[in-house]
Order: sequence, then C-alpha cells, then structure tokens
Amino acid sequence: MIKTDILIIGAGPTGLFTVFEAGLLKLKCHLIDALPQPGGQCSEIYPKKPIYDIPAFPEVLAGDLVDNLMKQIEPFQPGFTLGERAQTIDKQEDGSFIVTTNKGTKHHAPVVAIAGGLGSFEPRKPPIPNIASYEDIGVEYIIRDPELYRDKNVIIAGGGDSALDWSIFLADVASEVTLVHRRNEFRGALDSVEKVQELKNQGRIKLITPAEVVDVLGDTHVNGVTIKQGEGTFNEPCDHFIPLFGLAPKLGPIGDWGLEIEKNAIKVDNSLDYQTNIPGIYAIGDVNTYPGKLKLILCGFHEATLMCQSAYQRIFPDKRYVMKYTTVGGVTGFDGTKKEAPKAVVKAID
Repeated sequence: MIKTDILIIGAGPTGLFTVFEAGLLKLKCHLIDALPQPGGQCSEIYPKKPIYDIPAFPEVLAGDLVDNLMKQIEPFQPGFTLGERAQTIDKQEDGSFIVTTNKGTKHHAPVVAIAGGLGSFEPRKPPIPNIASYEDIGVEYIIRDPELYRDKNVIIAGGGDSALDWSIFLADVASEVTLVHRRNEFRGALDSVEKVQELKNQGRIKLITPAEVVDVLGDTHVNGVTIKQGEGTFNEPCDHFIPLFGLAPKLGPIGDWGLEIEKNAIKVDNSLDYQTNIPGIYAIGDVNTYPGKLKLILCGFHEATLMCQSAYQRIFPDKRYVMKYTTVGGVTGFDGTKKEAPKAVVKAID
C-alpha cells in the first residue's frame, strides 16, 4: 500500500502545483492520474497550445508549463500512479482514506485532494452523418501537434475560445485557415475575437458566418467540406477539418463517492479551504464549483495554496506555523538540498 500525507487525484497543472505548496509545509504528496503522463489536458490534448493568463508569462505553451511545474516540484519528490483511474474510496476509523484504482493499487492518506480537471472527457462532435468515417484521415477534434497542419489548408468550426485561439495560432502555420461559425457573434474572449477580425482584414484568415459544415468530402482522405449558409450550400476545399465544439466532461467513479455534485462538478466551501461535504476530501481546480467560480489555471493554483494550509492543520492539529518567504530561506527539498526560489511564499514550520 502506498502511504502519503496528501493523495492528489489528477496530475494536471493544479495537482502538480499542489505538490509545491504542500512541500513547503513538509507534506509529502502522491498523485493518481488515468493518463500515462503528468500534465492532464495540457499534455494530452494541447501541449503546443499557447496559454496567455499565467502570471509572469505573456505566453507559454501548455506543454512547457507542465515541464516547468515538474521542475518546480522536483525537490519534493512526489510519487505517481499513472495510467490508473481512482475507482473507490473508503474512509477509515481514524478519519483517513484508502483510495483504490481500477487496477487494484491502494493508496492511504489522511487527506485527499481531487484535482481532476474536467474529469474524463470526450469531444463534442457535430451532427454530420458521415464524419466518423473521416476520423484520423483529416478530421480531428483535438489539436495535439500543430505541425501536422504545416502548409496545409485547414477549416476550423466553432465559436469559442479554442476555435478562435487555434485559428489565430494556425494562421502562422497553415497555408490557409478558414473559420466557420453558425453565428456572427463569438463566445470567446473579446481580444481573440478582435484578433481574428484583424487577421481576416489582412487576408490571413477566411471567416464564414453565419454558416455551418454539413458534410465532409473525400475518398481516402478529407479534401473538402460542404458548408450551408443561408438557404444555399457550397463546397470548400481543405486538407483538414477541425470541429472545436468543446469537451463533454464526466466525473467518472468520483461521482459515486458520496460527494455533493452540482452540474457535473463537486461543490466545495470556498469561504475557507475548498473542502467538500466529506471532511478531509478537498476539490480544487476545474473539478469544483462554488459561487463566482472561474475555471482558470491560476484560480486552481490559488485554491491549491489555501487547501494545503487547511490540510496541514488537519494532519497536525496541535502544530502551528508562521509565514515567511523563500527569499529568506529558499526551498528545501525532502533530500535536504536547498534551492533558492525568489518571490514565492513559503511556510516555515514552527
């Protein structure tokens, strides 16, 4: 059985940053993730997608963010159970928990932090009758490597942030980018909408609205799509069709753990520590919900920080600590090595 101080379910950015905050408190962490590598969606779905709202990084690729987080938590030597899904949880008489994966691996901890992001997910597919037959031969629902589209003619469908951001990004990669949306208005960030409009005016993005793709064309590979606009239809050539309509999230087995669920997310108390209705189980990041919740990575980092404070008090109710800065003493890893980490908050155990 694997024993740790904080068992983190989900090894995405929020889960990884939890290791850092817990490590500053001298708490050991172990992470479980169904994916074969750390990083969550940032590694699995869009490692090459730029992220713009991480403090001190005007722009950082999702994969690079994960690499930086892994380097940041290195001194605290977290454990990982990867490629396994947290299946069941059993509360012990002393208030601790045993979490068992779908492969039978057991983990024991006094605190469980659920940082599962959107949970398990699958892309939302457009209602195009023949689209399944073109999957992997020109139809992609997720962009993992933008180099696949180098010098290719690409049609993207969608009206949210993902469709806008990838249209902007691929304007510098593909030979031609067309964005199709069924409305004239977009749901994404205003800055992204303005950037797409600017690229359209420069002739670098073709914008077709209001319209929708109703058919995919090609024999052994996609060579075009049929677009319905108004009362008529027309064919538009392309090498790749990428419908970006978001992901349909599912909590999976976590939804059966007796936690209070609202709209496929775990309700938490955000007035203090992001604890669930079960004492000792916390939920942080995109997996939780509370009044005013924003599903942003930086919000997950904040929630992880406060959660670790509460977790420390739960594990060591008779101890106290004082707040200091790493510029005072640096970060000391579990192996005794010290590393300077300026301008990050550290908690010195008293």
